Amino acid sequence: MTIKTPKSSRVLQRRKRNYIGIAIVTVLLNGISWNSTVFCDIYVKYVFPLWVNTYGRFTGCFPFSVGEGLIFVGLAVLGAAVVCGMAAILLRILRKRVPRWMGGYLRFFAWVLLFVCLIMTLNCFMLYHVSTFSETYLSGTKEEYTLEEFLQLRNRVAERCNDLAGQVARGEDGRVTYPGSVSRTGELVDMQDKAREEMAKLGERYPRLKGYYPRPKPLYFSDFMCQQYTLGWYFPFSMEANYNDVAYVMNLPATMCHELAHLKGFIYEDEANFIGYLACVQSDDIYFEYSGYLSVLGYLERDLDRAARKAPERYKAAVETQGLVQITDAVYRDDIFVTDEEWARIEEKALFRTETVSRAADTFVDTTLKVNGVADGKVSYSRVVELMLRYESQLQGWK
Repeated sequence: MTIKTPKSSRVLQRRKRNYIGIAIVTVLLNGISWNSTVFCDIYVKYVFPLWVNTYGRFTGCFPFSVGEGLIFVGLAVLGAAVVCGMAAILLRILRKRVPRWMGGYLRFFAWVLLFVCLIMTLNCFMLYHVSTFSETYLSGTKEEYTLEEFLQLRNRVAERCNDLAGQVARGEDGRVTYPGSVSRTGELVDMQDKAREEMAKLGERYPRLKGYYPRPKPLYFSDFMCQQYTLGWYFPFSMEANYNDVAYVMNLPATMCHELAHLKGFIYEDEANFIGYLACVQSDDIYFEYSGYLSVLGYLERDLDRAARKAPERYKAAVETQGLVQITDAVYRDDIFVTDEEWARIEEKALFRTETVSRAADTFVDTTLKVNGVADGKVSYSRVVELMLRYESQLQGWK
């Protein structure tokens, strides 16, 4: 006589096997990606674009940031799970029966947590082990540069900033006003669609940047992003490029292109910064071009100051040879994160102190980078200057 297992028990066993199977796949994907760049390169070339072309198109149909909404849904799900978990533990201690719905919710949360890990692996963690932009497109360029070569690059950027600062339209208060742009076909477009166009154009030179780009979306809680000193955000769970629309207007073109670069698998911030710079400075729109140069000016100035302090004699000799372009007051006024008026409004309305929010955000970013193999954490952001020098070396034929 054959004894049949109850249907409910078979279902639970099947769900358990499926759960364990997905967990094993997630662990294996992380393990393989840490040990095989070739595997990750194949993934980012053939598989990763599917998420943007399908799910990214779907979320792109919504005028608001789907990812921002998912954060609040996730917090609600997590909060409910914590309450249920504590209640279940208390009931066990009191030797009372845990309600069936409570156990069901905790199982649901376990599945949610598993898929969060899987999605983060597919849309974020694996990307840290893909061949970098420099390995793919700047191989063969020199890796060490003289102070004179650095000054050539810095002076050219400073000159373009000075020139473009005098060409952009400004309001009565002297701040830049963006009037819109013109597409390659002659149509009037807004900044978001111009950013998509510039990234697509850059894809003609760099194949990994080819393909569909969704419209960048403003964040509803941009004030909170300001407190984190963050200009944009890539959401792995919605495949969106989001930007802080409270930031000063000259930050926005480069930020939009930066966030769109993440959607092509360039997860490192320095690479996304560099790609955003390239996309903007190739533009026929002076606002995009100006934004691109402004986005890297601060990095160059910090490295220039560091060189002057560490090697004053070499710095003096290099300046005598190459000269030192002085940056105009107009450029300094445009090279800001948020206007003073916006900062005052943000601080007045803020629920938490900006210092606390910023410190927490820095800790999160730094931890994420280190967990994914970036040993020096946030310091990696300044590597954009190295990428610019390698690109300049390729253009100028420096040996």
